[in-house]
Amino acid sequence: MPHPTYERPRPQAPLLTVTADALVAADFTPRTPRTGRRPPPGPYRRLLSVPGARAFTAGNLIARLPMGMFSVSAVVMIAGTRGSYALAGAVTATGLAATALVGPWTARLVDRYGQARVAVPATLFAALGSLALVLCVRSGAPDWTLFAAYAATATTPNTGGMARARWSHLLKGDTAALHTANSFEQATDELCFMLGPVLAAFLCTALFPEAGTLVGVVLMVTGILLFAAQRATEPPARPRPAARAPFRAPGIPPLLAMCLATGVVFGAMEVVTIAFADAQGHRSAAGVVLALQAAGSCAAGLLYGALKPAGPAEVRLPWCVAAMAALMTLPLLAASLTGSLPLLALTLLAAGMATAPTMVTTMTLVQHRTPEGRLNEGMTLAVTGLLGGIACGSAAGGWTVEHVSPTAGYGVPVTAAVIALLLALLPPRRSS
Repeated sequence: MPHPTYERPRPQAPLLTVTADALVAADFTPRTPRTGRRPPPGPYRRLLSVPGARAFTAGNLIARLPMGMFSVSAVVMIAGTRGSYALAGAVTATGLAATALVGPWTARLVDRYGQARVAVPATLFAALGSLALVLCVRSGAPDWTLFAAYAATATTPNTGGMARARWSHLLKGDTAALHTANSFEQATDELCFMLGPVLAAFLCTALFPEAGTLVGVVLMVTGILLFAAQRATEPPARPRPAARAPFRAPGIPPLLAMCLATGVVFGAMEVVTIAFADAQGHRSAAGVVLALQAAGSCAAGLLYGALKPAGPAEVRLPWCVAAMAALMTLPLLAASLTGSLPLLALTLLAAGMATAPTMVTTMTLVQHRTPEGRLNEGMTLAVTGLLGGIACGSAAGGWTVEHVSPTAGYGVPVTAAVIALLLALLPPRRSS
């Protein structure tokens, strides 16, 4: 039976001794079997081994989970108490619009004065807005108070953008590691928006209508406090950045327009899928079907981050968007040719796998093209574009479903994905 071979970690001088009439050299160096070598750590293990990374990631994850809870909680709470889905939808739409307006200003303050100094008071103010909404709903206050209270939540800082800013600060110059970090953050976004609505719906139905909002407030405040406490990884503040505004930076406007088009894909897909499942008599299954799409995006984001990027992000982006546009045709074909909800769910799983690489590459380019010292503002502008696109996609998808058919509604995300592809093919404008 062959014996295992050994290797010496470091050479040491042998011990010389005499036995009888012979000189013996004894080597007591510790031996390690070659078969005992540990494999090199994977990209995500290396990423989280960066000093301070696990601490700020844990806090950010806790703070980010409620982002997928608040809208669903507000709809269930308002509709259940006031008996009007129209009122609930209008209130949440108002909050979305207020976030799109206030978010970039909050991010600009974060860049100028630091994450901890701005994010904590901004989060506390937003938490008061959520609590005010609960009180207004419970006390039967006039409808306009609901709009005012929910609009106050617009100061919620962009937690995902702050996390990406920390990675950009910690991994400056390491393109491969930054690619992995962006993929990790995109997968985290998908996970939170997949689990958040499920958790919110469970809390609001199993406990009481206000439970989702109250638990979301506790998680958000706790997570931000934990995140802000990690000062060692916080990017330095830029009180007076000399760089131009991110919106005016070369190459940024086409990316923001592409984020808007991609948001239309997300918003339309959600509304149309709910309507299609309802038309099939399985409205309750719509959440599971949409969760499959988010799961596909989450898995693809993690896989994309584990791979080494081939070529610059400017070259990868059109290919990623082209794949998204191609895969978005699958739900349209499944709905129009078969009308099968299980088959539609499988096609949405496949279509979702193309959205994460698109978003990862887009956010990477936003980081590269945003002027130094204004990264949080640039990332928040991209998120604002997504939110605006989601709102437009929801409206366009809803109109198509109501005036044409749920099946035809799947043409909206296909059209938006093609527009995003045309925008991705535009060459970036260089500064003069």
